[in-house]
Amino acid sequence: MISVDWSLFLQMANFIALIFILNAILYKPIRKILIERKKKIQGAEESIKGAQEDAAETMQTFQTKIGEAKMKGHQQKEGLKEAGRGEERRLVDEINQKAQADLEAVRVQIAKDAGAARDKLKSEVKAFSAAIAEKILGRAVS
Repeated sequence: MISVDWSLFLQMANFIALIFILNAILYKPIRKILIERKKKIQGAEESIKGAQEDAAETMQTFQTKIGEAKMKGHQQKEGLKEAGRGEERRLVDEINQKAQADLEAVRVQIAKDAGAARDKLKSEVKAFSAAIAEKILGRAVS
């Protein structure tokens, strides 16, 4: 059995002294290290959160600039298309005018050649008619 005497009080005093000594030597430094580690982790988490916010902001800015660049490119493309259509119309009109001028020149030349051929045939019609009559009649016609 447990006897209550002076050794019990000594053991209790020894136990309390041991608690204070362990607290001072072992537990306080460990708690201090844990608190420092917790602060470092919180600092790192805050840093990560800030970096994520910066990345999201940068991504938003990037998306905005990409959208603006696409719009600008589309507008430039449409402008170039319109300029190309205008140039095409100009070239087609120019070619049509040249073709009309060439056609008119050919018509004038054909009319001139036809008139010259008609005049030549009119001058030779008497000789041709006399030759045809001679062949049909089989004798000379004067």
